[in-house]
Amino acid sequence: MWQLYQFPLCPFSRKVRLLLTEKGVPHELKRVSPWLDDDAFADLNPAGETPVLVEDQKGTVLIDSGAICEYFEETLDRSPMIPGTAINRAEVRRLVAWFDGRLHREVVAPLMEERMRKRLISRAPPDTGELRKAMMAANGHLDYIDYLLDHRRWLAGPSLTLADLAAAAQLSVADYLGGVDWRGHKQTADWYAVMKSRPSFRPLLSERMEVIMPPTHYDKVDF
Repeated sequence: MWQLYQFPLCPFSRKVRLLLTEKGVPHELKRVSPWLDDDAFADLNPAGETPVLVEDQKGTVLIDSGAICEYFEETLDRSPMIPGTAINRAEVRRLVAWFDGRLHREVVAPLMEERMRKRLISRAPPDTGELRKAMMAANGHLDYIDYLLDHRRWLAGPSLTLADLAAAAQLSVADYLGGVDWRGHKQTADWYAVMKSRPSFRPLLSERMEVIMPPTHYDKVDF
């Protein structure tokens, strides 16, 4: 069985968890705290970053969420997450790069730094200016997702794709950390409610970090 070394509030770990479940790949979760010295995990990935997927019997080690998702897209025919024509697949990959890159950099990473890492590691208070910037950026990203959903049923087209998983994984972490104001974004809120209702998503919503609790709406489909 595959073993997924992951951190619960790592959005890239969440993206892989969603994909594995959507594709029906049995796997076992192994929690890793990336800021702790862990020689065994460093042997798997010297960069010390999650996620890492391991299959001991075959000696297979997959590193990086993008590489992991592409591996299963290439090796499993069921539940394709990068489907359609070459143009369609290019659009899926473009949006995955947007959400994993810009959305993470402008919104999720600052929220994790200010509301998680500082609290758990340095015991320092958050920088309210950085929090405001991240929340303003989040509003802009919700505007963009609203625009996409004005023209499509799902983010990249007529069916669920890796773009939806990537966006939902990032937004779920931002939402857990109280950085998303859903008001005025009905299209995105409706899409996210559908994502939250999927069986693959429910385990993510049930998990809690020690000393850091999410808003009351976090795990509610009707929010």
